Amino acid sequence: MHALRQGRVATKAIRNASAGQRRFLSIHEYQSMNLLNSYGIATPKSVAAKTPEEAFEVAKNFGSDKLVIKAQVLAGGRGKGQFDNGFQGGVQMVDSPEQAQEYASKMIGHKLITKQTGAAGRICNAVMLAERRTPKHEYYAAVLNDRARQTPVLVTSAQGGMNIEEVAKNDPDAIITTPINFEKGISHAEGVELAKKLGFKGEQAQNDAADTFTKLYKIFKEKDATQIEINPLAETDDGAVLCMDAKFGFDDNAEFRQKDVYDLRDVSQEAGVEVEAAKYGLNFIKLDGNVGCLVNGAGLAMATMDVLKLHGGDPANFLDVGGGATPETVKKAFELLMSDTSVTSILVNVFGGIMRCDYIAEGVIKATKELNLKVPLVVRLQGTKEKEAKQLLKDSGLKIYPFDGLDEAAAKAVELGSA
Repeated sequence: MHALRQGRVATKAIRNASAGQRRFLSIHEYQSMNLLNSYGIATPKSVAAKTPEEAFEVAKNFGSDKLVIKAQVLAGGRGKGQFDNGFQGGVQMVDSPEQAQEYASKMIGHKLITKQTGAAGRICNAVMLAERRTPKHEYYAAVLNDRARQTPVLVTSAQGGMNIEEVAKNDPDAIITTPINFEKGISHAEGVELAKKLGFKGEQAQNDAADTFTKLYKIFKEKDATQIEINPLAETDDGAVLCMDAKFGFDDNAEFRQKDVYDLRDVSQEAGVEVEAAKYGLNFIKLDGNVGCLVNGAGLAMATMDVLKLHGGDPANFLDVGGGATPETVKKAFELLMSDTSVTSILVNVFGGIMRCDYIAEGVIKATKELNLKVPLVVRLQGTKEKEAKQLLKDSGLKIYPFDGLDEAAAKAVELGSA
């Protein structure tokens, strides 16, 4: 039971990761600020720089000596992160153009390691210089889809500038969830009422906050966003309402009509193997185990990982070949699996509905021969063209371990991977 519980934990993590890979595009902070500004939403003035020399010129011409420089890496915890050259902190205060250039030289071209990146870190290709603005109070605002309500919602809190999950856990009443009419959005009157609830002081600040809420939903709808998070949304000492930091997620299914957004994608922030997999319509996420998995369908893939954990094994990846795989894409899937030196056995688990088992079998045979596969290969094929697929495997003369049951197949894959 302990192993099964562990498996369920792993599956939950994959479910979240899979959703992130298949459903979301994230963009850099400076790109988020530009998008907000294009909709008339106020932010601190900010300018990106891609070289230390550019950072010097930006700071020189900024119009203020009191700046902040931020490493542009798609990960949280940048301020407490460390670069691979030993430089500490991806967010720094800057008081001169020379200092901006110095800090930029220590950030650009180096990998920033944070609690979210793992030990490998992520490359920093740009920095953002922004004016320093002092918040009088920090709020939280996010627009996202609420599956339970089947409608978009605006989630707000007067406790911004901190981990919103912790706020929700420790003080649930501090979270205000406002359902949004999909077509009509948020009216100005509704926005003002919410601003008053949150504690914005003065008519101008309340109107500005309401204007921000209205425009955030406008971006959400028009750009096919899955989430917009502003943390913090600040009311400054001089009475301005500013989005101090922003995180966006966009629906991959809308890529065909959101070219301007998807042109902002920075593949250097993504795992190379996952980028390569996406080119072939494969959904791939690297994990830490040793049993390579090739499965059709995300649900079956997660169930397969559960069963591997139940038998004491650890999946090396999540790999869903989908329903339209061909022998060529199956071969590519094997190439991705074998690029991981920690893989010591491979489990193929396919239920043929739309997917034809004989296509999978052809791909398995092709990959085994052409890639000179050395690791043990366990194959379970059920469904459409199952009989033909099993005959192909039998006639191939290759050392493949065929099974009808998932339990037996998973147990064998774990056994062979540990040998």
